[in-house]
Amino acid sequence: MIKRFLRWMPNFWALLFLAVPVMGVATFVLADRYNIWLPRDVSEHGRTIDQLFYFILYLTGVVFIVTEVVLFYFAWKYEAKQNTKPVEFSHGSHSLEVVWTILPAVTLLFIAIYQMDAWAAAKMRPPEIPFTCEVTGRQFNWDFRYPGPDNVLYTPDDIVRTDGNLYLPYGEEVLLKITSADVLHSFFLPNLRLKQDVIPGMDQKMWFRATDGGSFDIVCAELCGWGHYKMKGRIHLLKPEEYQAKLEELRQEQNTMRVAETK
Repeated sequence: MIKRFLRWMPNFWALLFLAVPVMGVATFVLADRYNIWLPRDVSEHGRTIDQLFYFILYLTGVVFIVTEVVLFYFAWKYEAKQNTKPVEFSHGSHSLEVVWTILPAVTLLFIAIYQMDAWAAAKMRPPEIPFTCEVTGRQFNWDFRYPGPDNVLYTPDDIVRTDGNLYLPYGEEVLLKITSADVLHSFFLPNLRLKQDVIPGMDQKMWFRATDGGSFDIVCAELCGWGHYKMKGRIHLLKPEEYQAKLEELRQEQNTMRVAETK
């Protein structure tokens, strides 16, 4: 029994090598089937981002499966104890090398062209509207500044919040101004499929139209110091009338605090 097992040991390792990609592919398939790959999408453009993600995932998945099957075949067929002939080296095929160089290059070029419109819509075509809010990253918190009734930032009627809660309307175009007060951060809204690196000294923009309400995570996706793990917040998407009511509530709260400070 032991001798029979030892005879199978080399092939056993080939099978074990094959089991790893099989389990990996199974995990990917189940994650897709039960919709746990990506968080709930609540943005107009999220569908496009998700389609790009899955297209690249399936493309690389096919390449991965083919590569692993070929590796397993050669590991099984040319196992050392069953092939005692001396190793023979050859130069290989120049034509084959050209083909497997051109194919990845063409594939990458296709992906680059395929995603150009999505990139332009998310990064190059901001709406011509006043800023809805300014987002400032600082170690280790997100601060928010809303314009007052004049719709202009940096005036006395601005509303400033440092509690990590961002309130925005859904069903309307939103334009955010994003900046950093200290180091490099990354403002990430997973449910809106948006992420923007936040660079000190540089004002940047982020825009979107949310399609549904709810409360979702705000994450810093850039290692920004020892407290990076706790640099998080919540975005609350409200109906337009609820959003205006919330702004008025925040404005009254801020005015009350100012009055208290002057006493």
